[in-house]
Amino acid sequence: MRLYDTLARELKELRPLDGSTFRFYCCGPTVYGPAHIGNFRTFVLQDVFRRTLETGGMRTFHVRNITDVDDKTIRDSMAAGQTLKDFTGRWTEKFHADCEELGTLQPHVEPGAVDHIEQQVAMIATLVEKGHAYPSEDGSVYFNIGSYPEYGRLSRLDTRELDLGKTQNERANADEYEKDSISDFVLWKGRKPEDGDNYWPSPWGDGRPGWHLECSAMIQEYLGSDFDLHGGGEDLMFPHHENEIAQSKCACGGHFAAHWFHSTHLLVDGGKMSKSKLNFYTLDDLKAKGFTAMEVRYVLIGAHYRKQLNFTLDSLHASREAMAKLAKGARNLAAKAPAEVRFDAVDFGPFQGAWDSLTDDLNTPGCLGGLFTGLREAVKLEGEEAAKALAAFNRVLRALGLTLPEEEPEAEVPAEIRALAEERWAARTAKDWAKADLMRGQLTEKGWVMKDGKEGYELSPV
Repeated sequence: MRLYDTLARELKELRPLDGSTFRFYCCGPTVYGPAHIGNFRTFVLQDVFRRTLETGGMRTFHVRNITDVDDKTIRDSMAAGQTLKDFTGRWTEKFHADCEELGTLQPHVEPGAVDHIEQQVAMIATLVEKGHAYPSEDGSVYFNIGSYPEYGRLSRLDTRELDLGKTQNERANADEYEKDSISDFVLWKGRKPEDGDNYWPSPWGDGRPGWHLECSAMIQEYLGSDFDLHGGGEDLMFPHHENEIAQSKCACGGHFAAHWFHSTHLLVDGGKMSKSKLNFYTLDDLKAKGFTAMEVRYVLIGAHYRKQLNFTLDSLHASREAMAKLAKGARNLAAKAPAEVRFDAVDFGPFQGAWDSLTDDLNTPGCLGGLFTGLREAVKLEGEEAAKALAAFNRVLRALGLTLPEEEPEAEVPAEIRALAEERWAARTAKDWAKADLMRGQLTEKGWVMKDGKEGYELSPV
């Protein structure tokens, strides 16, 4: 498999460093509310990435963290009158439930920041000892980015005329800050009254770790100083991932991630998702509008991960139609395959193009297109060859993580069409054949077919 590397700015072939298992880390959610579809675009694409590796025969070890202590979780848990553990536990459960509906595989390890305070304190102590970090007067500890000359390579900040020495007296204490703020960042935040009971002891006084540190500490714990890939949304490239690289390499040595995998932003109706614009969608919001989690997943993988996805409700309608067509094609193929003949796909046959798209920079839209193309070719097959093609189709489908509808979805019948059909049925029951035929023609003109039965009728789009 080839995948674009954000740091190298080129496509690179993926091979496990240890020759056996592909070990990768993905930044997980901050659990202070329900994850929205923009968050899930990243998680779903990471899931397709892992599934593609595994479908191709590669073993994986997937680590994804849970951020359960930061500015937002503390602020909102206290506003809700709940302990941090109870508050974040509830939202973690909700995240897991949404992930299950969307068909994402569970990571092999999912560490939480609160459970790894000890490791974070130890990493800070190492950085202070090596001269890469320093305590401040309020009990906080900051990373000195001037001590790491390679700072900025991932996000290309190092190509600017950047004098890291000028940052000596500039500090960023918030967990998140402006994208062009080049300053020493906080590793340990000294205890403040607004933190309430959310603090832990350290050599520099009571406090809590900064947001950027948790990933570095947990990566070191579960993956070590050298691992295969680090993934996340492009919004994390700076400062979060840039800070991870600096503190990890300075504390632990090694090369850190051999590959960087970033997915691009999601737009809604051509603009930024915002609650004030009423275009802020969670999975529950979309389910309330009548869509399924699989239809949402189809939309989220419908654009290449390095291109912006413009999410619209119309795109969900289109995904419903597309999945129905795929399901119908699969049923037709299954009908041609002998029931007693079942194959594990050895090659992909008519679906080779779909598979090749996935292994070439995770081209999910190309893969989806390849499924339709493959079904048009597979319709010519019979017997054992049809069974082989069906196995290949299902193998690609598993890599995409899609579960197709078992039956064709019932079309939503407009009230006007339903009223016309009822009037025609009454005419037919009264044996007014001329009126019934006239109204059947009216239904056809409006795009609907009315099929009569003994006890009633069925309506379907033309």
